[in-house]
Amino acid sequence: MPRSHASPLAPALFAVGVLLIAMASYQCGAAIAKSLFKVVGAEGATAFRLVLGALILLVLRRPWRSRRTAGNPLVLWGYGLSIGLMNLVFYMALQRIPLGIAVAVEFTGPLALALFHSRRWLDVVWIGLVVAGLLLLLPPGNAPTRLDPIGVGYALAAGVGWAFYIVLGQKAGAAYGTDAVAWGTSVAALVTFPIGLAHAGHALFLPGLLLPALGIAILSSALPYTLEMMAMTRLPTRTFGTLLSLEPAFAALAGMIFLKEHLSWLQWFAIAAIIVASAGTVLSARQTIVEPVLP
Repeated sequence: MPRSHASPLAPALFAVGVLLIAMASYQCGAAIAKSLFKVVGAEGATAFRLVLGALILLVLRRPWRSRRTAGNPLVLWGYGLSIGLMNLVFYMALQRIPLGIAVAVEFTGPLALALFHSRRWLDVVWIGLVVAGLLLLLPPGNAPTRLDPIGVGYALAAGVGWAFYIVLGQKAGAAYGTDAVAWGTSVAALVTFPIGLAHAGHALFLPGLLLPALGIAILSSALPYTLEMMAMTRLPTRTFGTLLSLEPAFAALAGMIFLKEHLSWLQWFAIAAIIVASAGTVLSARQTIVEPVLP
């Protein structure tokens, strides 16, 4: 029957489309956030995203109604702390380096975690590609394409935070289910709001910033989380992880379209190398850890 061949394909294609939209949404939200840095700084933009994102998730999820409250609160607080600090240092990286490059460097965190769980000889190839990509992104001397080393450091710190987010997120999710996202984002909001307020002051409460702030929260948190959950229930883990490795490319395109950040061909090649390494790691790893895009 023709339908028996078409029906399994339709959900998979739907899931792939949904995941691509989620990645585009996340990076558009990051581009909007970067456009607000001149007014509220990276700290204020982080507070916008996490506070409003937490409120949206709390209203939608209402996690206090759940009976799953027997988990270790220290794990939940650690999960939320990793979300908050990871987002803060990532936005601080965006103040100094292009969006696409920041995401590519940040991606080394979950990539290193995936490599840690794999013991195949191909791992040497993927590690070599990552190293080559990072060297191309960080040319020596005073080359025109040289990046701000502090910005790169922030992006690497965000990658470390992403790895902690995955490890702690798995434990929090096992204890609290999907409500862990709402609780974790709320913890992150509590951590980052005082930092954003201290940096931006009354600018955080300017009425003219409410609409773009809501845009950041929806595009970078509420919408991609919902779409990614839909994709994860329809796609194999390896397929999901492979598609997720396209994130740096989406970030570079968003930076080019919305922020006029034009990368050199060498930087595009470096991003491509990191994407290939990420996809290869997922495909070759015996046990692959895959999580949704950072909250």
